[in-house]
Amino acid sequence: MDAHAFTFASCALRALPSGALHWPEQSLLVVSDLHFGKSARLARRGGALLPPYETRATLARLDADLEATTAARVICLGDSFDDLTASDEMDEADRLWLLRLMAGRDWRWIEGNHDPGPGNIGGTHLAETRIGPLHFRHIAVAQATAEVSGHFHPKLTLAGQRRPCFLLSDPERLILPAYGAYTGGLDCGAAELALLMGPQALVIATGRRCLAVPYAATVQSSQRSSSFTR
Repeated sequence: MDAHAFTFASCALRALPSGALHWPEQSLLVVSDLHFGKSARLARRGGALLPPYETRATLARLDADLEATTAARVICLGDSFDDLTASDEMDEADRLWLLRLMAGRDWRWIEGNHDPGPGNIGGTHLAETRIGPLHFRHIAVAQATAEVSGHFHPKLTLAGQRRPCFLLSDPERLILPAYGAYTGGLDCGAAELALLMGPQALVIATGRRCLAVPYAATVQSSQRSSSFTR
């Protein structure tokens, strides 16, 4: 597993190629924006019809990460379900798979803007949570310290390919990429994200292996691309 090891708020963490965050000392795996049931939600609301396999693909990725890390604790950073109905309508085989992964683990569901309330899937449902010095929530807030969040689905364009990425500004905040299949994303140099990142921030791109690059370089690249398209 070609993970990227780094320190955030004095905690030794690992960014995994899948987009998950691993904290070995706490036996913790953190994932964000799973968006289970997105294809069903789009079909239900008359949107684009997508092959209904994204939940299974996301579960397979999660299963592999849990087996590789042997994590005993899991935090899902919100938007785990594409809406609250998706939790109720989850395919029975997928629900049983998820429950098997949850069994015997401290599993915390953080509320997101897509799933702003407790579901019926078990685990602990929280607005936000804290472990050691790290504060876990769905959406980053101003003036944060040691904050781990998701929501923005940051992506980096590298060699012509858009790759989900972590954004790290130590010791203020760490933003995780979307973990779920069928999730779009926001360019990591976008104004909304630039406001949250410090001058020494780092981008950690996911893929077959994680690759870390300075955030300032991605902002400059994004600005150059924008100037060509105006």
